[in-house]
Amino acid sequence: MDFRTPSHLVPILERIRSFVDSELIPLEPLFLLGDFDALWPVLEEKRAMVKAERLWAPQLPTEFGGTGLSLLDFAFISLELGRSVLGHYVFNCQAPDVGNMELLHQFGSDEQKERYLKPLAAGEIRSCFSMTEPEFAGSNPVYMATTAVKDGDDYVINGHKWFSTAAEGAAFTVVMAVTDPDASRYRRASQIIVPLDTPGFRIVCNTPVMGDRGSGWASHAEVMFEDCRVPQSNIIGEEGAGFAMAQERLGPGRIHHAMRWIGICERALELTCRHAVGRRLSSNQFLADQQTIQNWIAESRAEIDAARWMVLNAAWLIDTEGAYAARVEISTIKFFVANVLQRVLDRAIQVHGGLGVTDYTPLAFWFRHERAARIYDGADEVHKRVLARRILKPYREA
Repeated sequence: MDFRTPSHLVPILERIRSFVDSELIPLEPLFLLGDFDALWPVLEEKRAMVKAERLWAPQLPTEFGGTGLSLLDFAFISLELGRSVLGHYVFNCQAPDVGNMELLHQFGSDEQKERYLKPLAAGEIRSCFSMTEPEFAGSNPVYMATTAVKDGDDYVINGHKWFSTAAEGAAFTVVMAVTDPDASRYRRASQIIVPLDTPGFRIVCNTPVMGDRGSGWASHAEVMFEDCRVPQSNIIGEEGAGFAMAQERLGPGRIHHAMRWIGICERALELTCRHAVGRRLSSNQFLADQQTIQNWIAESRAEIDAARWMVLNAAWLIDTEGAYAARVEISTIKFFVANVLQRVLDRAIQVHGGLGVTDYTPLAFWFRHERAARIYDGADEVHKRVLARRILKPYREA
């Protein structure tokens, strides 16, 4: 498979890169220094510009206002958007909304699509996703205490979740809850829509991530469900299908994440090179003249290129054969690209010296928040185990 940029995408990517460079990167200081009150109305203006340019929600089919591109096509776009901390949000393809849109599009009822998917796709509302629980290991996604018990025509939900990304200001959450504790381990849980104005739902706090609580969509909340009552019609798909749907969501979701990480790496390398060639060590010597710096730049370039091709291969395989067929490739890119991201960011910060640990560039923000890339959606160790089992299988059978 040829993973060079498809010719039909070249003009689209050029427009997106130009928009990111001219409209979004200049706004990053407001975001990085926490001036959210000034930032949010400006971002709404930028979102309107993206809609006018017909670049909105590139991951969605045209019937929901998107561009109707394939997952492989969107992978190229996600890389460009990842170069700015504001890119995915302004184009309405940020987590967790992008995953909830895909979930509702694939499994939602007609009523759910009308009530939740359409306004979400239009950017009129935001959503969050409530799965991880502080009392239970996130590496075992079927192990949880949140329950949804039938009572008449309703579910009554009780539980404690955290890392519900973007809960502050969201209109609804999709909660993973146990609906049948006696079922097999992969059929115990379901995914249920809970509007955030439902009595019994509350945000405990925005969880500080290495000192940063964030705001709005750029935050992670700890939330409680205390006798939350919602109609049984709010279940997405069939009862007991929560884990299977989560797995379907994770395949494309990891492509989104991994290409966004590569976009971050590209921006970090750009910043590294610009700083290195402009930073004087003496009257006739620059930082870029140092062999160590040159080695770091070369290593970062090679690792980014390798990661990019691996992710595009996984996206192509999902498009052509489905997420199940690509499960090993999905696991491989998850841990490989997350570690490339960490190394590239660490080198970039080191090259920038004291400036690198400030919020005058996006490097420190990414270093704080993207360290979790090796944890969420399955810890590195889990994905390495999946790959190792696949490699060892023919040897065990020999």
